[in-house]
Amino acid sequence: MIRVRQIKVDILNNDESHILNKLAKALEINKYDIISYKIKRQSLDARNKDRILYVYEIDVEVSNEEKVLKNKLSNDIFISPNEEYAFKKAKNYNNKTIIVGSGPAGLFAAFILVEGGIKPIIIERGECVEDRIKSVQNFWEQNILNINSNVQFGEGGAGTFSDGKLNTLVKDKENYSLCVLETFVRFGAPKEILYSYKPHIGTDILVKVIKNMREYILSKGAQIHYNTLMTDIIIDNNKIKGIEVNNKDIIECDNLILAIGHSARDTFKMLNEKGLSMQSKPFAVGLRIEHPQDLINRSQYGDKYKDFLGAASYKLTHQSSNGHGVYSFCMCPGGYVVNASSEEKRLAVNGMSYYKRDSKNANSALVITINSNDYGESLFAGMEFQQNLEKKAYKLGNGLIPIQLLRDYIENKETISLGKVTPCTKGKYKFANLNNLFNDELNSALKEALVAFDKKIKNFMMSDAILLGIESRTSSAIKILRNELFESNIEGIYPCGEGSGYAGGITTSAIDGIKIAECIINKD
Repeated sequence: MIRVRQIKVDILNNDESHILNKLAKALEINKYDIISYKIKRQSLDARNKDRILYVYEIDVEVSNEEKVLKNKLSNDIFISPNEEYAFKKAKNYNNKTIIVGSGPAGLFAAFILVEGGIKPIIIERGECVEDRIKSVQNFWEQNILNINSNVQFGEGGAGTFSDGKLNTLVKDKENYSLCVLETFVRFGAPKEILYSYKPHIGTDILVKVIKNMREYILSKGAQIHYNTLMTDIIIDNNKIKGIEVNNKDIIECDNLILAIGHSARDTFKMLNEKGLSMQSKPFAVGLRIEHPQDLINRSQYGDKYKDFLGAASYKLTHQSSNGHGVYSFCMCPGGYVVNASSEEKRLAVNGMSYYKRDSKNANSALVITINSNDYGESLFAGMEFQQNLEKKAYKLGNGLIPIQLLRDYIENKETISLGKVTPCTKGKYKFANLNNLFNDELNSALKEALVAFDKKIKNFMMSDAILLGIESRTSSAIKILRNELFESNIEGIYPCGEGSGYAGGITTSAIDGIKIAECIINKD
């Protein structure tokens, strides 16, 4: 096969005939000499709003490949590389392994282990994804919170109720990213995620993928225990020996993968008491903002193309004059802002989209970078800073999502009625003054950034855009330290995924789970 890069096609003429013609021209052959082709990458060039292009990287099978390569070998035409992930068999099938958490990190660790011949036990504090959906829906409708099974906790992890973005900046020679994408497709995701310039699944499809993946893992001999909370770990001579669950039962193990997620604050404290090395880490907090999706589409694609490319996204950054970075985070085109609380009398929000991204609003978090200068030096100071903000948000909204029009936030006054934009939320909301969440320094940084963002996206500061709070779970406030073999200071314990402080998002967490599973597979 031959890999051909920089095949550019106008999105209005994006059919097989045009792609074949472009390929034939690039290779200087007759298009009838093309036996087959497969799209490997698709990106978008939207710099010229009068002519937006798809830019493809394509594997092509042609007649007389050797001759073509001899004549056309270049940086953009070369032999297709091998990009398959190499599954490995375990050196010791009897390595007893427990995985705590069944988010992307835990599920992919389990998947790689069962493919290698090891049958792990998965411990999940929340419910299976089918029951979890019911608990979350009940919370959104009745405001009755299940503290162990909610938007943060339960099978699938926090990413289940998100936009389901799968893009990552990770570059890897071992093809981990492709392994993640191909596994998702294998278990029900659309094939387009293998090449799309902004791959996403959406919460509705992700739920089905998680269920199918779980059923496969179980069929290979693994066990999953739902509604099961790890309450203690058993250590002997600085080595893991087992865990206690639900304050009573003991399960022995040789290896413990901690895929606990960024919101397992009670577990972090227990692990600290047991002697695991940890440190606090910087994170970001802020607000969600909702605009009409059509406004974002026009800004990103222009009038000519805005209806051909689906819901547009954006990425914005600003360095404020008081030293805080402000940036868009977890942008959800055609999405919803969801009540993502996991603790009593504390409130947090997140963004979520379905696969079609067809709600009338775009939303994104606008978050402010903070560090120990903002919250203090002690290990759990950052985590407690998050909790205090969530407590304020809960009080502001009286248990509901506090919202405010952008103009009222700028003028520091409580909103009393909506403008042209109607919130798209999962969970009820209440008018409030979100200035009361932050100190003057953080409010100043965010307001300065809003002005800067308005210069990049026309009407970003529309007066009746909606702000919602609080976005506090951007990443873990804690890092569980580990060595180059992914092992903590306690032998046999492997911090993993977002909760470890080494990953962020679905794909990077899944990759982290794969790498740690490989370490266990390679153990004697």
